[in-house]
Amino acid sequence: MTEVLTKIRFGHSPDPDDAFMFYAIARGKIDLAGFEIEHVVEDIESLNRRALRGELEATAVSVHAYAHIADEYAIMRAGASVGEKYGPVVVAKMGGTEKICGKTIAIPGRLTTAYLALRLFEKNFNEVVVPFDKIIDFVDAGKADAGLLIHEGQVTYQNHGLKKIMDLGAWWWEETKLPLPLGVDVIRKNLGSEPMKAFARVFKESIEYALAHREAALDYALPYGRGLTREAGDRFVGMYVNDYTRDLGTAGEEGICQLLARGYDARILPRAITPEFV
Repeated sequence: MTEVLTKIRFGHSPDPDDAFMFYAIARGKIDLAGFEIEHVVEDIESLNRRALRGELEATAVSVHAYAHIADEYAIMRAGASVGEKYGPVVVAKMGGTEKICGKTIAIPGRLTTAYLALRLFEKNFNEVVVPFDKIIDFVDAGKADAGLLIHEGQVTYQNHGLKKIMDLGAWWWEETKLPLPLGVDVIRKNLGSEPMKAFARVFKESIEYALAHREAALDYALPYGRGLTREAGDRFVGMYVNDYTRDLGTAGEEGICQLLARGYDARILPRAITPEFV
């Protein structure tokens, strides 16, 4: 039996793309290199808050939240959710507002990257925090002028009679010619350099296994999709488990650096951040 080197509590969202990445780990399809991995499944804003308290050895977080935890955590180059020319969308009811300025917008959390990007686009709006999977109903009920959608809502909003006002990933591309990094997986620095690198390799292998065994990984991931059809689920996973997920690469890293720098310049983030990657 392989000796357990480290127990890793790994936080990830209850979403098809995250579940897809964890398929090989959860189903014992790869060698875990001596790590004992405990899954902690919570919505991204809850994971952001847990990361602020340093509770988990590794976790998915919003790039926005990373600005507040950069001293304690490094970003793993594998596992990022990155959109090139697409990203979170702002939606409204048919016949409703076409503008964001001065409107009330339902957001999935103040530490989400979607919220940071929206603030970079337009500072003048009123926000109300709503669980990400309740925003469509919230907007449909007329409780907000518009809603900021992350996760599978980006591909299902039309089924609920809503229209897209803007796509923040498309806007970011026009601004920067860079992909929009939304979520990253981070690992606590106090684990030490070698364990950090070893665990990052395990996670990358899990992602590559899922991509090589797509249908089986989708079977595992789709129950996390809250009613997504297989076609829509496959499309959504394809959006956010891509080449940037295998490895951020130069463009992915630059997207993160630019987002954090612009957030600081706009006084949305508390300080300038130089990300550390592993």
